[in-house]
Amino acid sequence: MKIIVLGATGMIGSRIAVEALARGHQVTALSRRGGGPAGPGSAAVAADVSDTERMAELVAGHDAVASALVPPRDGSDPVVPYVALNEALIAGVRESGVRRLVVTSGAGSLRDPDSGTELVDQPGFPAAYRPEALAHRAVLALYRTVDDLDWTLVSPAPEIAPGERTGKYRIGGDDLLPGVGHHTRVSAEDFAVAVLDELEGDGHPRRRISVADPVD
Repeated sequence: MKIIVLGATGMIGSRIAVEALARGHQVTALSRRGGGPAGPGSAAVAADVSDTERMAELVAGHDAVASALVPPRDGSDPVVPYVALNEALIAGVRESGVRRLVVTSGAGSLRDPDSGTELVDQPGFPAAYRPEALAHRAVLALYRTVDDLDWTLVSPAPEIAPGERTGKYRIGGDDLLPGVGHHTRVSAEDFAVAVLDELEGDGHPRRRISVADPVD
């Protein structure tokens, strides 16, 4: 496959690009400044995702798009700009003629299966992460209005960080997958494995899925 990875220099995007290359895919690594994993089958491109025409040109000819973009982290309210960025992305992908789009999201909009309340709305949700969680929730609502692209949003467990690539994980839906001792986690490496499996398998079009480590 030819895959274009957006946000390819970030924690998640870089691992998605590395995982794709390890599987023998051709990767276009896109970021604002360029850069990304080097090696056979990889090409780095600098571009602004909000430039719809440029994005359409860059995405054209690929089999799929993997977006690991994140909301602004400059202290401003990220909801409006992050929704606008994804609106531009959707428009660019539409114009390119590519239909498959996998987007990494956040855990805050996952539901607590016991209370039915989304994590971001619970009293104990960390205030520092709330603006970004609300931005991800707004973008999830945006994608749920899109019926002409084969999109999938992939939410990680609440705890995600660099770690070991085991190749093992669980898939859920809108409800938080249970963890051990109230902790549900996934390594960034195994999250990237799940994203590539979804890109290759097309198993959950027009749905949000969640990913977490296995529970022994």
